[in-house]
Amino acid sequence: MPDQLDLEQFTLSHAARSFIAATSTESGEHIKPLHRYLGVRLVVEGGFLPEELSPSPPLKSEYRRNAWYLSFDSSAGNEKEQIVLGALKSKRIDLVLAKNGIGPVLAISVKGTSKAFRNLVNRTEEAIGDCANIHIMYPGLVYGFVHFLRVTDSSDSTLKSNDILLDKKGAVIAAVKDYSRILEGLSGRVLVRNDYSRYESVALALLKASPRGGPSPLFTGFPGPSSPLLLDAFFQNLYRVYDLRFPYTYSDPGARLLSRIRWHRDSPFLKSMYKKESTRRSFEYESRTDD
Repeated sequence: MPDQLDLEQFTLSHAARSFIAATSTESGEHIKPLHRYLGVRLVVEGGFLPEELSPSPPLKSEYRRNAWYLSFDSSAGNEKEQIVLGALKSKRIDLVLAKNGIGPVLAISVKGTSKAFRNLVNRTEEAIGDCANIHIMYPGLVYGFVHFLRVTDSSDSTLKSNDILLDKKGAVIAAVKDYSRILEGLSGRVLVRNDYSRYESVALALLKASPRGGPSPLFTGFPGPSSPLLLDAFFQNLYRVYDLRFPYTYSDPGARLLSRIRWHRDSPFLKSMYKKESTRRSFEYESRTDD
C-alpha cells in the first residue's frame, strides 16, 4: 500500500484492472483490489468505521468535537481476513464488519469469474450452502454476495467458446441470464427469521477494461437499469436492511455503536475526494456526511 494518498487506487476502475488482466487466479491477488474497493465504499458511503472492517482499508476514523472525521493512513490497512464460525464449518469471509462485544454484524462474500461462463449455474449450490452455514450461526448477520464477471467477446481469437461472455450481437450469453435469475431468487432476506439460505443483498457486476481516469469499467448492457443486482442497488439494499435489523440503536444508548455514522464534511479524505470534479466522478458514489 502506497505511503502517499493516491485516490485512484480507491476507485472501481483501478480495482478492476488486476482482475481483467489476470492470467492466473490461484493466488487470489487479482481480486483483492476489488475487495479493497468494496471495503472503502462501506466506509465512505455506508458510514462504517474502517477499524471494524477486516481486511482493513488504509483509512482512519477519529471522533472529536462531536463529529466523526475520516483520513488516509497507510499504516492502518491490512489484508487479514476474519474467520467467521458457521453452523457446519468456519469460513474466511472476504469482508467482515465486526462490532466490539457483539461480533460480526455485516459481511460480503466476493467471487470472480473470467472464463467458463456456461458453468456459472453450477456455482449456485456453493453460494446457497455458504449463506445457510453462516446465517444459522448468526441469524442477524447482514450478508451480501458480489460476483464479478470479466467481459469477453469473440473478437479475442485466443478464447474458447465457453470463455466468451458476449455473443456476436454484444448481448450476454443465455447462461449469464439464467444465472442472474437464480441470484435474484437468492437475495432479499430482511427479517432474522427469514430463509437462512438467502442473502440480504446480491450483486452481479460485469467488468470491462477502462483506462486510468476513464469511464466506469462496469458493463451497462446487463443487468438492466432496474435490476436489484446492480452494484449501486446492492449497497443501498445492504444499508437498508442493516438499518432495519438494528432499529433500536437510535433509542438505546448502550447500542449506539451499532448505528451507521455520518462523516464530517471537512474530513481530510473526503476533502481530497471532492477537490476536483474529475476525482469526484471517478468514485461513482456519494459519501455519507453530516450535511
